[in-house]
Amino acid sequence: MKFRFIGKGLQHFSRPETNKHYNTFIKKSDLEFYVNLNKDEIEDLLRKYPDAPKVELNGTTYYPYAQFMEWVSSKELYK
Repeated sequence: MKFRFIGKGLQHFSRPETNKHYNTFIKKSDLEFYVNLNKDEIEDLLRKYPDAPKVELNGTTYYPYAQFMEWVSSKELYK
């Protein structure tokens, strides 16, 4: 019996792909917890650097955790 799958969600269920990178998106209100800055510091950071990695969806701004942490810890930001 051959199974057909819609998408690839269950195709590799018994042997998951290890190279998959899943993004975690966080809201602006949660950034202070993840970045360990207070709300005013987050506001100041985002105002100074409007090119911070982000995704806007239906009027809500989300920040991809891995990219944002890499960006905020990069040396380029502090020159």
